Amino acid sequence: MTTTSAVAPLTTQDAEILLTTARRAAEAAGVTVSVTVLDAGGHLLAFRRDDRAVLISGETSTRKAYTALQLDAPTADLVDLVKPDGPFHSLTTALDRPLLFIAGGVPVHRDGTLVGALGVGGGAPEQDHSFAVTATAALA
Repeated sequence: MTTTSAVAPLTTQDAEILLTTARRAAEAAGVTVSVTVLDAGGHLLAFRRDDRAVLISGETSTRKAYTALQLDAPTADLVDLVKPDGPFHSLTTALDRPLLFIAGGVPVHRDGTLVGALGVGGGAPEQDHSFAVTATAALA
């Protein structure tokens, strides 16, 4: 008889840790951002846009999180795959829900299982990625 244990889903408390840690990392770097946390089903768990963050950062953080969730990969790792000569160049327009292949989205795993995703927008792509990675490390 084999027993399986369910992996705990991403909670609103987890989402607050991710959101707060990403925002603090951005603040320490002097960058204003928006942060989006999605659960494994792509549902919004938490969102925050800094008062001075560019308005579009709210949309980009959400799309980055969604992309990382759907492809179970950091968006930073996907950028070259969707360039005109990349193997997935048509993926950007293939789905109804828009994906965004700019660094700043990362999947969130618990015990090796995908439980959600985090997206950060507002800084340079490398900064957003760094803030997201810092936040997911804090949750681990």
